[in-house]
Amino acid sequence: MKAMKRKSTRTARTESWHPLAWQAQSLLLAYPDEQFAQRLALAGRVACTLPDSVARPLLRFTAHAEQTVPADLAAAYVATFDHRKRCCPYLTYYAHGDTRKRGIGLLRLKQTYAAAGWSLSDDELPDHLAVVLEFAATDPATGVRLLTEHRAGLELLRLALNDESSPWAPVLDSVSATLPALAGDDRDAVMRLAAEGPPEEQVGLDPYASPVLLPDPVVGGPR
Repeated sequence: MKAMKRKSTRTARTESWHPLAWQAQSLLLAYPDEQFAQRLALAGRVACTLPDSVARPLLRFTAHAEQTVPADLAAAYVATFDHRKRCCPYLTYYAHGDTRKRGIGLLRLKQTYAAAGWSLSDDELPDHLAVVLEFAATDPATGVRLLTEHRAGLELLRLALNDESSPWAPVLDSVSATLPALAGDDRDAVMRLAAEGPPEEQVGLDPYASPVLLPDPVVGGPR
């Protein structure tokens, strides 16, 4: 008889600084529009109050962004997040691909937000990482559950951005540092997603990397 694989029952715990971290990360993962300079300055000030493992990568990104021409940063954002499937910032894509199940996942997120008294503008999708992080900052208990539910997709996005040497890779390193370290089923899910891609991946899309060994994830901040 084969041993049954036990699913993880760990519950992520939130700390008092988590909402500040998630809000700062959300600001930095939004499209760099004309208000981005203000968001950048605010995120930089917040980062200085966070644990080192969370703050250091955020400050690495803010330093880069401050020295980059705004138009160049905006162009890099579009090239990274809009033109590379493996760098998709929409979390339900990793779990469901472009299938009907993704529509159900989006609806459930909207219902979760509505139950917390939170609403989105018409031009926002509920599974964009910046939106999920902003919600987590306002409702940490529910937000951390959503982030851990999408842990495999988050980790694959982090690895993809680091592979691309993207300026936004440190921001994902910071997000990962707010969550429990990958172990057991979580690591298996990342490996499987890296090898297979999202469900019903269309032929011709950029393939996902299939690493033989999954790099050690960023370890969460002090608990």
